[in-house]
Amino acid sequence: MKTDSIFYRLFKELPSIFFELIGNSPQTADAYEFSSIEIKQTAFRIDGVFLPSQGEENPIYFVEVQFQSDEEIYLRVFSEITLYLRQNKSKNPWRGIVIYPSRSIDTADINHYSEFFQSGRVSRIYLDELGETTSLPVGIATIKLIIEDKNTAIVAARDLIARTQQEINIEQQRQLLELIETILVYKFPKMSRKEIEAMFGLSDLKQTRVYQEGVEEGIQEGREEGARQKSLELIPVLLRLGLSLEDTAKELDLDLEEVRKQLENQS
Repeated sequence: MKTDSIFYRLFKELPSIFFELIGNSPQTADAYEFSSIEIKQTAFRIDGVFLPSQGEENPIYFVEVQFQSDEEIYLRVFSEITLYLRQNKSKNPWRGIVIYPSRSIDTADINHYSEFFQSGRVSRIYLDELGETTSLPVGIATIKLIIEDKNTAIVAARDLIARTQQEINIEQQRQLLELIETILVYKFPKMSRKEIEAMFGLSDLKQTRVYQEGVEEGIQEGREEGARQKSLELIPVLLRLGLSLEDTAKELDLDLEEVRKQLENQS
């Protein structure tokens, strides 16, 4: 299963799940933006980073998802973090979160970094130790579904789909159900997506008015994001034509600060 892409999509679309997973309020996600970051002039890429969108007191969260034994994982993780801090010179504190399917995968020596673990600066989460899926919040139960074996996954997924419809607000239902479906597609590779939809009752669900409205809303959001991306790409073109930063922002219907930030990212 392509776990990295699943976790990236899950945290990108529903960041509140990450903060639930580490014991924080889901509302903490309102102050963060999630992305995968490549560190300049190196071969390092951090799986995911939650960057505070406000306040220097909010920590940066570096997220690493590790589903295979790796004796050098902590050498790599701490190298990535320190390089990021050196290059970006952020004043925010930081925390590291490493997510494993089970404790048995965590085989690397932490001798050089024991103080970080003892202080809680770096935390390890073992998905198989989170508890029974039925007793977990829906978001965390979705993460737990990734490591369920095929037999228990069928029962867990059906329960999770029902709970999603009952407990999750309309805006997030479609995203969460599509993530559950994607996990099942990876877990049952011999079944087509249509067969999985039929098996778990998702085909009927997709015909409901609420789901269809969610799809239309998602399509509209995608169009708006695409239009915004095109505007960002036009910034250097307009500047080369002689427009000022203020005129460029006005012409593209962007905030002046957004234009400045885009220029910094391209430099």
